[in-house]
Amino acid sequence: MHSHIDFGYPWWLSYGHLPVAAVGGLLVLLALARKWPKGWVGLFGFVTLWAAAGFLIMRFGMDINGRATLPTQAFLSSGSGKVLDMGAGTGRSTLMVLEARPAATVVALDQFGASYTQHFGTAGDQKSVIEEGTEKLMANLRAAGVDRRATVQAGDMREMPLASNSFDAVVSAYAIDHLNERGIGKALSEASRVLKPGGDFLLILITKEFWLDVAWGPVVMHSHMHGPRDWEDFLRDAGFKIVEEGTQPGTLYLLARKP
Repeated sequence: MHSHIDFGYPWWLSYGHLPVAAVGGLLVLLALARKWPKGWVGLFGFVTLWAAAGFLIMRFGMDINGRATLPTQAFLSSGSGKVLDMGAGTGRSTLMVLEARPAATVVALDQFGASYTQHFGTAGDQKSVIEEGTEKLMANLRAAGVDRRATVQAGDMREMPLASNSFDAVVSAYAIDHLNERGIGKALSEASRVLKPGGDFLLILITKEFWLDVAWGPVVMHSHMHGPRDWEDFLRDAGFKIVEEGTQPGTLYLLARKP
């Protein structure tokens, strides 16, 4: 059943380095066979090694099309409650929460706008994109057998059509870091508004790291990248208290709490 889960990220994020590695390897063999200058052999060899390393990093390090695991067990430690996923996309983070917290329910919110289309190649007018996006998300949850605990809500995370103090926890993965600073502030303020006092907010972000720049990949879609101290300031400005911070390959996560 799980084989039908497809988060829909473009093939080149996970496999785009392989054609480069193949061409580079062929050029190395050709250069050796024809006794080209060593400089050419070295250049082609470097490109081949870079592409092979990039593939390993993106496919097995980031694994953007794979199942996500909850980075901290402190998030919604009660195990139950109503969770909001801000910028849910095709449901990777929604599924992460539903599988890690079997007694929780999730409202998956996404604008299904330009960023969604850029990531997942969806075309058409706004209504058709929302319908297709909703179906893709729910299809993944059905494949995992958790769809009965989730609903989809179309909406902008900077101005959410949701009641204040209505969620026990909020999660946002690789979504808020697409916004500029003004948008980040508005989205985090909205997260605080809809969260109940004492509720958890788990923020998961692409981190700025040299090896990720070298490998490219998802970093090219995150043009407004900030360091850990910036994100701490953003969260505090929105009224959150930071209770945990950590990293995974290519990822920074911060667990914050609404006082």
